[in-house]
Amino acid sequence: MPTLMSLGGAGTVTGSRHLLQIGDTRILVDCGLFQGFKDLRERNWAPLGVPVQTIDAVILTHAHLDHSGYLPRLVKEGFRGAIYATSGTVDLAKLILLDSAHLQEKDAEFANRHGYSAHKPALPLYDTKDVEETFGLFEEVPLHVPVSLPGGARLSFYGAGHIIGAASARLEWADGSVLFSGDLGRYNDLVMKPPEAPRTADYVVIESTYGDRIHDATDPLQALGDVIERTVKRGGTVVIPAFAVGRAQSLLYCLWRLKEAGRLGLVPIYVDSPMATNATNIMCKHPEDHRLDEQSCRASCGVATYVRDVEASKELTAARYPKVIISASGMATGGRVLHHLKAFGGSSRNTILLSGFQAAGTRGRLLLDGARELKIHGDWVPIRAEVVDLPALSAHGDAADLTSWLSALPEPPKRVFVVHGEPAASAAFASRIEQQLGWRSHVLNMFEEVLLDQNIPRVQTAAE
Repeated sequence: MPTLMSLGGAGTVTGSRHLLQIGDTRILVDCGLFQGFKDLRERNWAPLGVPVQTIDAVILTHAHLDHSGYLPRLVKEGFRGAIYATSGTVDLAKLILLDSAHLQEKDAEFANRHGYSAHKPALPLYDTKDVEETFGLFEEVPLHVPVSLPGGARLSFYGAGHIIGAASARLEWADGSVLFSGDLGRYNDLVMKPPEAPRTADYVVIESTYGDRIHDATDPLQALGDVIERTVKRGGTVVIPAFAVGRAQSLLYCLWRLKEAGRLGLVPIYVDSPMATNATNIMCKHPEDHRLDEQSCRASCGVATYVRDVEASKELTAARYPKVIISASGMATGGRVLHHLKAFGGSSRNTILLSGFQAAGTRGRLLLDGARELKIHGDWVPIRAEVVDLPALSAHGDAADLTSWLSALPEPPKRVFVVHGEPAASAAFASRIEQQLGWRSHVLNMFEEVLLDQNIPRVQTAAE
């Protein structure tokens, strides 16, 4: 009988790894890095939970690091099966994984040079060579086109919104089916297309990042413009930690719209992230995934100055004139944004703008919770800058969006498994499913194995 087990992305929003076993075939849906608290990050170094060599294939729903970032480690440890993903996801994953390896190599080198790591020597989880080996395993799968997997199951992808290439994955075998939502976007997103209506499945595995929240109805353009204008008025700089893939491009679109509306004046805008620069080009390569026409896409991408080399980034950090800096990473876990936080976080003239979900244990979450100092590169950095949270810019669907997606299923599933959320969010969303839809739901725990029993009857709706 088929089984489902989460090796990550259960009880947390990071490290998504869901193992589906059909007979002797093992299929891993997503293969992400754990981020946030130290005990979570240490799981990246722990054994996967099943022998890597027993995994026959990987399905990648989208490219964000918490879904793709463990792939090179999987390959390093011996995985040689295919990695199935959409074209947009493959393009972005190559970018993200190379950047991840580069950052890990640099962080290890920096730690060894300055002696602040407890490990002697500090080593990267994987390196560029491992990433390049991973590239050879990718197999592109178009939306709506079923493909055969090892063991006889069939895979179909459907658009999930969220970021370029993001998809929900439906797997079907002789006597059953399961649908993995992946990360679902918003129905009213300014840039990305809404998620496609889901197809019938016996079981559904759904994320719950914002399972306990409804997004603020604030106009993101108005709110973003207000933050920048008041910061510039006091002579400050706005630092925006942003996911280089997805959030950075949405921010650029908003900033372009504000400029077109006559706001922001001559305030310079910088994207200090080589990966965000390349991801912006990829966005215009995949118009099928977003709402923008070619002219708008090119114009919004052209609103900023792109900072590629390290020396130019250092000059930007040293400059004290008012400006907007968009820099990765989105939860301030690493990358160039840390240097900007060190440079600008200590002055009340400046603003740190959080524009997306901040996982527990990350610097972004600490800022959101009111921290007045951050540990960066081994030093404690005071935070006196204004800290603003703008959830209206989030690329994640809220509880209402997730419920709408589920309610569009042609018929109720036998059970809904809730994953990819902090405990309170997952529990709240599971309760919402049962109360609003009348369906069986279950919050999946780490390493909990559940049977996908075909003898369980579907729930009958009130109309039936």
